[in-house]
Amino acid sequence: MANALVNRAATVNETARLFRVSLSFLRNLSTATTPTTNPSMESSVKKPKRKKKKNLFEVAQFLPNWGLGYHMAKTHWTGVSYEITKINLYKDGRHGKAWGLAYRDGLPIADAPKKISGVHKRCWKYIANMKKAEGSLDQIKKAEESTPNPDVQAT
Repeated sequence: MANALVNRAATVNETARLFRVSLSFLRNLSTATTPTTNPSMESSVKKPKRKKKKNLFEVAQFLPNWGLGYHMAKTHWTGVSYEITKINLYKDGRHGKAWGLAYRDGLPIADAPKKISGVHKRCWKYIANMKKAEGSLDQIKKAEESTPNPDVQAT
């Protein structure tokens, strides 16, 4: 009879151990599949804040004289910019109209300023290293025509 009690106690211990192992397995499985809602863990993992892009007036407000004479371009443009010649600003300081001379690869495209479209879109940047071309478009073209071409050899 003592032998039967020992065998029965051993099977109860094995059953209890097996039951604990299965519960711990289920607990680990359930916590691995569900997202954590612990606020202390969420605060430790911070996503970087996305920088809000600026419209033309928000860029120009930090430049001297509201950016008159400075070059600005949309972020997706390559080689094209506007030299701001006139700004008509509304009362809030974030909206208005702007005019400027269009430039491509540092040379003016047209002689007269034109109204800049898309000034309220949030994609404008200041072009810091743009060299200002001296004179009008006609003077630049005459200077290019009068300079000798280095490819032509004198005989």
